[in-house]
Amino acid sequence: MMGTPVTLQTFLSLDGVMQAPGGPDEDTSGGFPHGGWTFPYADEQFGEVVADWFRAGEGYLLGRRTYDIFASYWPNVPDPEEPPVAQMLNSLPKYVASRTPELRLEWRNSAQLGADVVAEVATLKQREPQRPGGELQIHGSGDFAQTLHGAGLIDEYRLFIYPVVLGTGKRLFPEGSTPTAMKLVNSTVTASGITIQTYRPAGKPTYGSFAADA
Repeated sequence: MMGTPVTLQTFLSLDGVMQAPGGPDEDTSGGFPHGGWTFPYADEQFGEVVADWFRAGEGYLLGRRTYDIFASYWPNVPDPEEPPVAQMLNSLPKYVASRTPELRLEWRNSAQLGADVVAEVATLKQREPQRPGGELQIHGSGDFAQTLHGAGLIDEYRLFIYPVVLGTGKRLFPEGSTPTAMKLVNSTVTASGITIQTYRPAGKPTYGSFAADA
């Protein structure tokens, strides 16, 4: 694969909700009452997988809401050698999608994408990574991820699927999402019951029928 791949990492309930996984007040928009729903399932294996993925970061593609959530927390976390999450987020480039013009982005190495985020991300993808295996990573950022999914710019989807149904909230693939076939390339189950599924796009869906031939 030429250039730098774009990967998506996100947490999903069984019914596809991705809103506010980290804490009660993270994102209460729409009256969302389930903030912090992933916390009971965190375990050592989960932490190891997250750390491995962050180590592959070349830069981060973030929607405005996710950026604000991260920027309110990670700059205040020391940068120990391990785990690498704070170190990677604080040091690497962060590209922010927002409809607000000329944002003031005070978190180190942050830059706002222009109005045509699809074109800008396509240009970023064309650059060669600074180190082998480097990725442009999307974390959360549902609306932005949907835009890039529709444009065919996501090369790998890494989904933490939790054994819980929430019934309400923002979904990664809401009605109207671009139909896409996926190829499963890796699957892991943690002791707490999180299934970690890695998919790559495989073109358009194909169709058939189980009905007996006439």
